[in-house]
Amino acid sequence: MAEDLKILDTTDKAEQYQSLIPQIEGLLFGETDLVANLANVSAALKEQFKWFWVGFYLVKQGELVLGPFQGPVACTRIAKGKGVCGASWAEEKTLVVPDVDAFPGHIACSSLSRSEIVVPLFKDGQVWGVLDVDSEDLDQFNETDAKYLEQIVKLVNFNG
Repeated sequence: MAEDLKILDTTDKAEQYQSLIPQIEGLLFGETDLVANLANVSAALKEQFKWFWVGFYLVKQGELVLGPFQGPVACTRIAKGKGVCGASWAEEKTLVVPDVDAFPGHIACSSLSRSEIVVPLFKDGQVWGVLDVDSEDLDQFNETDAKYLEQIVKLVNFNG
């Protein structure tokens, strides 16, 4: 199990993800606790990319409930179809939002968040959670982020 991350200092996102993914695999290897795995993935992403907020929301009793995260306090519960997280869950797809203020129904957990990407997590064809990442910068996320974050969420084992 890895104890420290090797942070790649480059502006090339693909290179950063390619360096980080094997390290995340090392963090997750042999660990079956879902909370521990989600916490470490959140921390690894926040450390590498210095994003404003990185975390997970888990589907519980028909709503998204805040799970492990890195960053300032966050919204605790989100209804299906509401905000970017709820929309990603309802649409069952990754959403890249260059300007959250232009997203209809955006839920402002923090006024400092300017752009966002949300990636759903699937088990047996059903969404069981989402990875939510916020940036203080406009237009922070793109298809490179979507591609690699989708790979990363597939590494997380659902055990609960």
